[in-house]
Amino acid sequence: MKTSDFYYDLPEELIAQVPISDRSSSKLMVMDKKTGEIEHKIFKDILEYLNEGDCLVLNDTRVIPARLIGEKVATGGKIEFLLLKRNDDDTWETLVKPGKKAKIGSEFSFGNGKLIAQVNNILEDGSRIVKFKYNGIFEEILDELGNMPLPPYITETLEDKDRYQTVYSKHKGSAAAPTAGLHFTKELLQQIKNKGINLAFVTLHVGLGTFRPVKVDDVDNHKMHSEYYSVSKKAAEKINKAKINNKRVICVGTTSCRTLESVADENGHIAEKNGWTDIFIYPGYKFKVVDNLITNFHLPESTLIMLVSSLSNRKNILNAYEEAVKNRYRFFSFGDAMFIK
Repeated sequence: MKTSDFYYDLPEELIAQVPISDRSSSKLMVMDKKTGEIEHKIFKDILEYLNEGDCLVLNDTRVIPARLIGEKVATGGKIEFLLLKRNDDDTWETLVKPGKKAKIGSEFSFGNGKLIAQVNNILEDGSRIVKFKYNGIFEEILDELGNMPLPPYITETLEDKDRYQTVYSKHKGSAAAPTAGLHFTKELLQQIKNKGINLAFVTLHVGLGTFRPVKVDDVDNHKMHSEYYSVSKKAAEKINKAKINNKRVICVGTTSCRTLESVADENGHIAEKNGWTDIFIYPGYKFKVVDNLITNFHLPESTLIMLVSSLSNRKNILNAYEEAVKNRYRFFSFGDAMFIK
């Protein structure tokens, strides 16, 4: 299977640059995963498609302001750090621009010295292992100095930081938002609960690898980035209950989907668990627990469009995307939604 099999033509003006004012008023495309049949709705209509006893699984990770702008201590040259993954002892895996300035041993200052970073190592993919020095609490300093790490295809400034967080975000650690969840309001979630649908919250800290292009021609040769996940006993029980009662497990976003498929055993049973996953889901994959998916419209040739194709099939998905372009849907992080039922 070739990466190019997942290409589609997207006019640049359809890439959403800003979120719409009412989260739940975005467009919703509803597609039958077997027939490919399509309906055009508004996101709050999702309520019509959820049934009593279903389990809706949401990723409650919270995005950290992981983009830091600073300067090289020795020269004063401008530098940009993107925090990817926290290790022990105040060390982080980071992306640095421009990378040529960040040699091993180099020091960088942020906020007039409130935060100092020293490059300890350079990894094979070009990212840096950096140790931070500071006085006080790291999270508070990061909140003060950091910016939201918006995807590279968003060029507009985000006026309200909270619009790149889901209304149920809780556990800090992501370098990117689980964007399918951005469509939910607290009121809509309450209506869903009132209808007898169980909400299960899992955590997967989204890494920026989610935006990295697939650089190999053959899909089988792609290596996924690793991300930390956690599934509580409470969430596992709700998901297992739905499966036992022949109800549906509906994931909000590809991150929730990847979490469940990483944790599930061959019978689709979920256990309380945490760890790291680099699961790569693409056509040919047999789902163990996930029945349906609420998701956004993804980049051409990305691992995300491969995942959604595996839940239906490539032909149905590419046809749906063509239909979305024709109907002027908004694409990517701040764009419209799709329900694969």
